[in-house]
Amino acid sequence: MAKLTERFFDSKEQMTEALSTLLKEQLSSGIEQDGKAVLMVSGGSSPAPAYKYLANLEFPWEKVSVAMVDERWVDATHEKSNEAFINSTLLQNHAAKANFVTMKNSAGTAVAGQAECEKAYAELKTADVTILGMGPDGHTASLFPHADGLNNGLESTDKVCAINAIESEVTGSITERMSLTLSGIADARKVVLLISGDAKKAVYENAKAEGSEHDVPLRAVLNHPNIDLTVFWTP
Repeated sequence: MAKLTERFFDSKEQMTEALSTLLKEQLSSGIEQDGKAVLMVSGGSSPAPAYKYLANLEFPWEKVSVAMVDERWVDATHEKSNEAFINSTLLQNHAAKANFVTMKNSAGTAVAGQAECEKAYAELKTADVTILGMGPDGHTASLFPHADGLNNGLESTDKVCAINAIESEVTGSITERMSLTLSGIADARKVVLLISGDAKKAVYENAKAEGSEHDVPLRAVLNHPNIDLTVFWTP
């Protein structure tokens, strides 16, 4: 089982404040220990206020590398691109000095682009903090239930994997993704999982119960003995 800490907040503002503090502390610790820090980021509305707060923080951003947890296999100009979201929220103002490592490359498919992406991610040091979200189907990163590539994503020692999800309301029409593997997620000093609302809390509680990791991929994170996981939940 992962080393698990659960923190429950009364409001999104409280969660944003706590997340911002945690991210700043983890990055500062990384710079103190290694002379540089790595932040792995997810898209989505939950972390956006913390990203915007950090962007305005006077901080040695030139010593920080930012990389994606997962990405749709679309250009950075696409409206669904996580990279575009991170560019507009985190990589602004002071944080524009950070080194951004893209997940999407020029390969025609995620499968074809995996080796190049793996090389870029392998050159990064251990992440000081990795931010995860969770979908109503129990996916995290782009490790979707029964996706093509999921088995590799759960078992590979690579940091990243190509995924082709089964199309659903959760995935939308863009099912081809690149994602951190379970091993890539575990290669972090601290992992933070953000959950909001009662419906997702129920999905999370189900993931804590015994069952197939292919049905509920978040279960693989919760079951991993080397992951230091903090869960933030807000109504």
